[in-house]
This record gives sequence, C-alpha cells and structure tokens, in this order.
Amino acid sequence: MKRIILTSLLVSFVFSLQSFPSEELLPSWNNTQAEKAIMAFVARVTKQDSPNFVKPSERIAVFDNDGTLWSEQPLYFQLAFTLERVKELAPQHPEWKENQPFKGVLENNLEAVLAGGEKSLIELVMATHAGMTTGEFEKTVEAWITTAKHPKTGRLYTEMVYQPMLELMAYLRANGFKTYIVSGGGIEFMRVFTERVYDVPPEQVVGSTIKTEFDVQNGQPVLRRLPKIDFIDDKAEKPVGIHKFIGRRPIAAFGNSDGDLQMLQWTDAGDGPRLMVYIHHTDEEREWAYDRTSHIGRLDKGLDEAKEKGWIVVDMKKDWKIIYPFELKK
Repeated sequence: MKRIILTSLLVSFVFSLQSFPSEELLPSWNNTQAEKAIMAFVARVTKQDSPNFVKPSERIAVFDNDGTLWSEQPLYFQLAFTLERVKELAPQHPEWKENQPFKGVLENNLEAVLAGGEKSLIELVMATHAGMTTGEFEKTVEAWITTAKHPKTGRLYTEMVYQPMLELMAYLRANGFKTYIVSGGGIEFMRVFTERVYDVPPEQVVGSTIKTEFDVQNGQPVLRRLPKIDFIDDKAEKPVGIHKFIGRRPIAAFGNSDGDLQMLQWTDAGDGPRLMVYIHHTDEEREWAYDRTSHIGRLDKGLDEAKEKGWIVVDMKKDWKIIYPFELKK
C-alpha cells in the first residue's frame, strides 16, 4: 500500500519537471501507438497556443474502476466482499441455510448464486450493506480491504491495481486534469480506499448508492443505510451520474466493458477535442484475457464501436510493460 502511494507521488514529481521523455513520464507503458495518442491529446489540450486548448476547469477525466483501474476477475471485488459478509452474518440468520441466494453462498456454489441474476445480487447487497450507519459500514469495508487477499495471486485486493493507470492518472493531474472515478461499484465501498490507492478523493467518486437517512443513535446524529436501492451507476446511468454529481461533460473517458459504453459515447458527443479509451484485457499470462463472451467485464459492442469511431483500445499485452505495482520490486 505504501509503495503504491510512494510511486504515485514520485511520478507526480517527475511530471512537474516537464522535460523528461515519454518513457520516463509513463514508465510502465511501452512506446506504442496507444501511449503516443494519449500523450498527443494531452499536449493538444494543455498548450496555451494550441487551437485545441482546454482551460483547466474543463479538463475532466472519468475512469471506470473494475477492470479499468484494478482487476475484476474471477469476480468483482465488491462481490467477494459481499460473499464473505454473508458468511460472517450467517449465524444471525439460520434461515439463510435454506434460502437462495444465501444458500449458494454458504455452500460455496457461486453458480447457484449467479443463476438468480441481478435480483439475487441486489438481495445479497441489501442484506450485507444495509442496516448500519455509514461510519459502521466504512469500518467494515476498511477491515476487509486491509486484510482480504485475491484468490489467485494471494495479494491484497488493493495491490491488484494497474500500475500503468496509476501513472496515467498522475500524468493527467500534473497537466491540470481533475480525475473522477465513475463506477457501477458502491460509492461508499470505493471511497474507503480510492484516495490512498488512486489519489482520488472521496468527493470525486461517483458510484451506485443505497438510500440513506438521518437518525439519532445514543444521542448522536448518524446516517443510517437502508435496504433500498437509490441509484445504480452502470451503463446508461453513468452519463446521468456524471451530469448529476460532476456537472461537466468529461473530455476524456476510460473504461473496459460494455457497461462503460454510454459513458464514452457521452464524452465523445461533446464539442472540441475528446479522448475515449478502452482497456482491452488480452494478457492471459500476467492478468486475464477476455472480452466478447465474458460474464465479468464483457467488451463486445464497445469493441465494435471503438473500431468504428477510432477510439483508443489499449492492448494490455502489447502496450503495458508491467501490470501491477508489486512487479516493480522485480
């Protein structure tokens, strides 16, 4: 964790010098067309004498989280948190042993859990994320994210972030961009770690929410999380969330799946220079290779539209020297 923060700070310092070649500004990127196109865009919108100059207040860049900033296989990390929470809470709910989708979770039968579709997943989230104060939920997530490890790599989930994307976000910020995370993940789940991992403060995170109400507990004012969906920040709702919570149309958008397609379309439809980037998972050795048929992070329609409109598609296998920060130690 400390290494991630230190790396981000060092990269930001290097960027401020403005005289280093591209391979030192984005050291984890290969010198490919994708990197060149991204840097050329930044140069166009930040040079005062450029006809494409964009004032800093309008330099908004939005990033999906799962599969764009950190890995999402073999299942979304927040889903892993949810499944563990079910098992922790199960002694208080003996009826779960007989009722799906809880029965599937307790029997480690993920197929049975997913068979219920979105309805089952929402039921799990409501049972594990609601009924507590916002402070209590934050502490629960903090305890999990500090110790939980990825089932394949044995690394903390916060170590499964993409080093090239950390560098890219720092590079954009050093050039006057404001970076936002716009994800289908729970906003209060992400806000626990986004500042220390991505250097993105909680007020620059847009995500799915459940309803919350003011309450008084033991004489103290609290915000209580209710078992009711408020907003799901996915697909066509992502541009809605951007408009509602950011209030400016981005000039740069980064995603990895069809769930991000409308966010990239919304960004592309604005006036002036625009940057749309898809992260394509092509590295089955260092990460995973998946796209059109994957149940997690499917990239099908988006891949076709990127080709049709000339959006940048980052090939992880070809464009990135390394994937994760822990590889720097090697």
